[in-house]
Amino acid sequence: MEALFASENLVALLTLTLLEIVLGIDNVIFISILAGKLPEQERKKARLIGLSLALGARILLLLSISWVMQLQSDLFTAFDHGISGKDLVLILGGLFLVAKATHEIHAKFDHDPHAPDAKKAGFTTVVLQILLIDIVFSLDSVITAVGMVNEVAIMITAVVVSIGIMMAFAGSIGAFVERHPSIKMLALAFLILIGVMLVAQGFDQKINKGYIYFAMAFSLAVELLNMRFRKKSAIKTEL
Repeated sequence: MEALFASENLVALLTLTLLEIVLGIDNVIFISILAGKLPEQERKKARLIGLSLALGARILLLLSISWVMQLQSDLFTAFDHGISGKDLVLILGGLFLVAKATHEIHAKFDHDPHAPDAKKAGFTTVVLQILLIDIVFSLDSVITAVGMVNEVAIMITAVVVSIGIMMAFAGSIGAFVERHPSIKMLALAFLILIGVMLVAQGFDQKINKGYIYFAMAFSLAVELLNMRFRKKSAIKTEL
């Protein structure tokens, strides 16, 4: 336990925690969008269960590191690329993410304002979808952690702290996304981008995640400026 508080390990813990938070942003966005399909009184519960499942999945994977690393051995070949268990999870998860986000965007355009409220998704269905994508994001997160740190205790601590921070802000993020339709559409576009990236990774196409996150941050900054401009324009119109 004392080794955990050594200066070298504290730096590794802080670095890994920050990285886990960044890697978990897409997970929080996905959970917030799915939880938004539930009645308001059930959303907080769904977010907490979703992030708790993510925490449990990551800890279990960290405690099974040897098995996780075996997932990187090729199972078969497709399109002249060896496909491992990890690749298969990333490809299927990426396709699910693209399909789900595309379906949500399509539903946004087809929404009938005169129809009854469309929040008909069952609680169990939403939680199962969250669990499915949690496994994909958790596998990617754990393999990243294993590549950065050797101590399992540091990895688990970083995961617990990062998930705790995400739990604290998931409600605010979810409410913000629900209040602003343009942000929700942007978030769905982000999920399609991340899904494509996961599929590409599954086929051993290396994509620098820094470019992806920069594009997301830049798009979000532009949209926030647009929101501020629209708000000022509305105030001037009222005057």
